[in-house]
Amino acid sequence: MEGRIVDVKGQKLYIEYNQVFKNRPTLVFLHDSLGCTQLWRDFPSELGKAVQCNVLVYDRLGYGKSFPMPTHERKNSYMEAEADVLNDLLDVLKIDKVILFGHSDGGTIALIMAAKYPGSVNGVICEAGHIFVEDFTIKGVKDALETYKTTNLPERLAKYHGDKTEMLVKAWTEIWLSDRFKTWNIEQILKNITAPLLFIQGENDEYGTLDQVERTVSQVNGKAEKFIIPNVGHTPHKEVPGMVLEKAAGFINSILKSE
Repeated sequence: MEGRIVDVKGQKLYIEYNQVFKNRPTLVFLHDSLGCTQLWRDFPSELGKAVQCNVLVYDRLGYGKSFPMPTHERKNSYMEAEADVLNDLLDVLKIDKVILFGHSDGGTIALIMAAKYPGSVNGVICEAGHIFVEDFTIKGVKDALETYKTTNLPERLAKYHGDKTEMLVKAWTEIWLSDRFKTWNIEQILKNITAPLLFIQGENDEYGTLDQVERTVSQVNGKAEKFIIPNVGHTPHKEVPGMVLEKAAGFINSILKSE
């Protein structure tokens, strides 16, 4: 897929948009807190081919090939704001039928998008998302920050984010490790999600317990199912791609059949 920069209300975002299937929905992929378009590898195109859907992958501001974020300081509502940006991006691209696939922060943004803009979302696949802050998650972020400080992780991330790397690591770790973010919780909006939901989580996820899954699927108003994978960590789509592809394709096909 060829990439380009799109202006979304002043934010210059890098996108890759593949429109090969006429009159079919678009799968929108939302990366994690240190991720980007490139780090999805070929997973989006493989899933798109499997279900014959168009594919949109994009870098949020400050990530990958998008322009830098103006500051590393984030509000508690930063993921809610990203859902608004996604809605604006879909307007710019004139996409009206989407199925979201979000990982980690991207999974949370997908849930918020489905809650705030239910008319725009036909289905949600949330992989390792968060709906509230756990001590377990804070420990995971602390461990990641330590890895960043003591290994070659900065160089590895710089291959994808360039000179934006330090700022995005700071943006992610500072908000999640702040006292004010401990009360962040989106459970009150889950009832607004009416689109079908598939929540995928590795049993050994380093950033969240299965409470995130249980409390999400029990509070949404649409059909919801969970897919818990034993012996897998925070990135099932990389650790067991075949298994996740098969489950996601089955879920998407069930949505398309019921329409």
